[in-house]
Amino acid sequence: MARQAPADAHDGLERGLSNRHLQLIAIGGAIGTGLFLGSGKVISLTGPSVLFIYAGIGCMMFLLMRALGELLLSNLNYKTFGDIAKDLIGPWAGFFVSWTYWVTWIVICIADIIAITSYVAYINADIPNWVPALITAAVLVILNLQPVKFFGEFEFWFSLIKIVAILALIGTGVFLLVSGFTNPDTGTAASLTHLWEHGGLFPFGASGFLLGFQLGIFSFIGVELVGTAAAETKDPEHNLPRAINSIVVRVLIFYIGALTVIMAITPWNKLDPDQSPFVTTFAYAGFAAAAFAINLVVLTSAASSANSGFYSGTRMMHSLARDGHAPRGFALTDARGVPRRAVFFSTVFVLSVVPILLLGDSVIEAFTFVTSVASTFIIFVWSMIAISFICYLRKHPDRHASSKFRTPLARVTPWLVLGFFAFILVTLALADDTRLPLMFTPIWFVAIAIAWQVTKRRLVRNGQPLTATIDIPERVTD
Repeated sequence: MARQAPADAHDGLERGLSNRHLQLIAIGGAIGTGLFLGSGKVISLTGPSVLFIYAGIGCMMFLLMRALGELLLSNLNYKTFGDIAKDLIGPWAGFFVSWTYWVTWIVICIADIIAITSYVAYINADIPNWVPALITAAVLVILNLQPVKFFGEFEFWFSLIKIVAILALIGTGVFLLVSGFTNPDTGTAASLTHLWEHGGLFPFGASGFLLGFQLGIFSFIGVELVGTAAAETKDPEHNLPRAINSIVVRVLIFYIGALTVIMAITPWNKLDPDQSPFVTTFAYAGFAAAAFAINLVVLTSAASSANSGFYSGTRMMHSLARDGHAPRGFALTDARGVPRRAVFFSTVFVLSVVPILLLGDSVIEAFTFVTSVASTFIIFVWSMIAISFICYLRKHPDRHASSKFRTPLARVTPWLVLGFFAFILVTLALADDTRLPLMFTPIWFVAIAIAWQVTKRRLVRNGQPLTATIDIPERVTD
């Protein structure tokens, strides 16, 4: 017989995030550490066409987020993507989406902690790797045991650091452009003409341009966090549309703006792919501590990503438990709306980072492979959001017609997004470093399909419904 929860137990989340929290969480989710560290490599492989790549991906992610926003606002009882998939596609879809999203973010969270250890080593190489890893994991647990407003506050300030760094880079680049700066390394004068003077906008032709998408897509992992946070946001009907609508502006400013000034200061074919272009651009302006400062920014960016991943993973586990797809105890929250048991369960997996670091380089190489596999899972989750929207239009045309946040070109948008993701999968299959991880992803879906059959039989045996719908909450008027 199922164990009864204590009389004072809760299983509901609290709406403790304000508008400024949601806005900065959305921005933080759209800015990955790859922009600070990996943009030099992306530019070296794609040339100026990287601007079109990020613009194209940003456009598709905006359309997907508009669809997600309409879905979330169509029923405020939707708390996660899993809820949406379960209600609109079927219980199996909720199970697949929720577990896949949970494992994706737990693995990425571990990867972020490993990255943090390398940034700490830059500052002080004498510190053992496991020390910053253990401290980071402990801090993540402490932060996520607090009410959600503390998570929002943490993400607010860490996202603000990233924003300031990017705006500072753009400002520095504009200053160097108008002041007639001559690059001491290349002997070239700063000019926007560098964007097309060295082989044109597409120096590697169509093949280089197309393969660039598989490099750029993963910079946007985390943009969907705004959907997870919406479940704990005050006045989501007002705040969520504002956060989603600003995605295009963020992409234009933070990605297109930053990369444009970088390539205007240093011709794209002269950039060192192994060095952060942020560091070199600040160094040209006389900022001697540029390398140290950017490493601090990347350190906070990785910490922010790890915290967001941990938060998202615990909320997804909470949702799984409420559906009966995970032990019921993980659905319980304390009086402050914190799913403490889900936090501790996720902690067990996050702490695996310590033995990974202790076991050495071979394990880390294997873990890099695993994270590549996990990264492809996010495309599955994004695709399920688009499929959910197609089902929503068919099942609830009345909700779509009455929506105050309707998706543009609603009949076309989800199919356009799905076609784009299919194209991304093709580019992943063509690239040597992502082909093998992509081939291993079906193993996860076979395993999760078996787990669903076991779970389904348990639910039926216990008399729990598989097809229960998530009702729209009644509006309370004064």
